Amino acid sequence: MTNRHVAIDGPVASGKTVAARALAAALGHLYLDTGAMYRAAAYLALHHGVDLDNERAILTLLEQHRIRLLPDENTSAGYRVEIDGNDTGTRLFDPEVSSAVSTVAALPGVRAALVKEQRAIAAEGPVVMAGRDIGTVVLPEARFKFYLTASVEERADRRAKEFAERGLEVGIAEVREQVEERDRLDRNRAVAPLRAADDAVLIDSTALQAADVLARMRAIVNGGA
Repeated sequence: MTNRHVAIDGPVASGKTVAARALAAALGHLYLDTGAMYRAAAYLALHHGVDLDNERAILTLLEQHRIRLLPDENTSAGYRVEIDGNDTGTRLFDPEVSSAVSTVAALPGVRAALVKEQRAIAAEGPVVMAGRDIGTVVLPEARFKFYLTASVEERADRRAKEFAERGLEVGIAEVREQVEERDRLDRNRAVAPLRAADDAVLIDSTALQAADVLARMRAIVNGGA
């Protein structure tokens, strides 16, 4: 039977998280933001003072601590991340975690461990999964694939607004530098680099509202039903 999975990839602040959450709600599918899992791993490394390139130590942390993503409509993301039953709140989106996550996500062992978990979740039923390697690595057989992008200026502006909403004052120049560095790391890592799947539908969200992106995705999914 043809699966109904939806894979949504794209660089930081491209709008994929908002789109994936809305599409999952519209379709009645489970929503999973895989980036949050890598953020949790980076947070654990920082919290325990582990070097970000120490793969063995980070894998040990992942074995010792339970990371769970739970639906929560009271949060802006539509989910909350718990580590050992404790809500991480907005800490996973602090600037230091944002700066660390690409380094942690580039570790082959960490990716293998988390991809295994992501595939196990997808095996339980239809899912809308957002990340950077969903259509290329995690769910290459997904029925529908999308790749969202936007200009660096637009993405930096979005991320700066996210920081401001959480009460964090980060200058736009610093945010743009973070976005560009994240892009460089994600696109050039040796394992599962950020790229669009050959059969993904590309959507540039620079000048689009979230509702417009959702409408395009729904039209494609409904048309392929």
